[in-house]
Amino acid sequence: MKMKWLPIAAAVTAALASQAAFAVDFHGYMRSGVGVSDNGDMQTMSQNRVGRLGNESDTYGEVQLGQEVYSKNNQTFYVDSMVAMKAGKQGRDWENANDKTADFALSQFNVQAKNLFGGNETLWAGKRYYQRHDIHITDFYYWNVSGAGAGVENIEVGPGKLSVAVVRNDPWDAIYNTNDPQYRMDSNGHYVLDKDGNKIKIDDRVNTNTFDIRYAGIPLWTDASLEVGYDYAMANLTDEQKRQNSDYKDGHMLTAELTQSMLGGFNKTIAQYFIDGLAAQGVDYGAGSGSSLSQAASSGDGFRLINWGVLPIGDKVEFGHQILYAQANGLDKDTTDKDTFSIVARPMYKWNDVMKTIAEVGYFKDNKEVNGVKSNTDGSKYTLAQAWSAGSGFFARPEIRVFASYVQQDGAFRADSNGVNQDNAWNFGVQAEAWW
Repeated sequence: MKMKWLPIAAAVTAALASQAAFAVDFHGYMRSGVGVSDNGDMQTMSQNRVGRLGNESDTYGEVQLGQEVYSKNNQTFYVDSMVAMKAGKQGRDWENANDKTADFALSQFNVQAKNLFGGNETLWAGKRYYQRHDIHITDFYYWNVSGAGAGVENIEVGPGKLSVAVVRNDPWDAIYNTNDPQYRMDSNGHYVLDKDGNKIKIDDRVNTNTFDIRYAGIPLWTDASLEVGYDYAMANLTDEQKRQNSDYKDGHMLTAELTQSMLGGFNKTIAQYFIDGLAAQGVDYGAGSGSSLSQAASSGDGFRLINWGVLPIGDKVEFGHQILYAQANGLDKDTTDKDTFSIVARPMYKWNDVMKTIAEVGYFKDNKEVNGVKSNTDGSKYTLAQAWSAGSGFFARPEIRVFASYVQQDGAFRADSNGVNQDNAWNFGVQAEAWW
């Protein structure tokens, strides 16, 4: 697979560097490290629910190259590209050489043209990370419809800016086991499972066009602004899907985000409402992407409330947090009701400009009711890390961390010598993270 991507990377680099008069923009992100537990390799749990510090065991990287290729009369054209790689197992050299544990993605390839119509707007087309909203400490994207598409953004309308886009998401239905062709499988030949551990059928995911409209930068009171948006995920069913099942429905998502700057930091409060094909997005920690349409969420409705931010406490301490509650009702034929709660706190003490001590505590609880039968699961994580970073701020990177984590969730970790899944585990490791 590495040989497949080398010519693409070389072509992108050559194209962007061919005009010496323009500077090539080089951006990226990476995380990697080494970790062990008291029972083999690291035992991780959902970062979205309990936080990511001391809870990541992969190598992940993004390399982004972009160049302004035209600039005249205050009008510009910009070409952007990004290649990403994720390796779940830490190989010595080429992670995917034998067991295919590395995945590569052409995450972005698009053209952005600014001020063509004289209003400082941006016309764009191609594959793109589109106006993503996320919580860094939990790696949780609560509003993200990225994909291949087109749109116009940052149109000045009244006190705020309007953006409209259509984004296409096609499900990946590769089959590597011809003995069981009705279920989806990944590149390693393993069944793809839903969040309840059930195998996903080939026809349970549908091609989707997502129409996104948002209005941002609405001024409120001092240092406060509002962004609102609506996403319509339209299912593009095949004839076979129409013949076999009539339960597929389009999805809807409404989002309002209030941002308040305070004390040199910020706080965000988000309210989201989901209908039909996107009804389970809130409880499933989804982002509203059209690729999330599935038969399991063909009806019902749900909501999600989030509060998160980063605030300084004096000169030496900064505090990041996430509080989330979501609920969904009437999701499928079994009239499943679900709700989830998550709370994560990450305080940080600055010893000097490059050294800091970080703690992170996270807890979640999921509840589910199917045909009157209730069940629940919960879990927690406690992490202490010593870190060295390029600056003292909360988001200063690059950063190298030495950490110890305790994770707890019923039966969630590797089996012990008696074949019984462990309820808890200790993790120890070193990790580097950077963006530029």
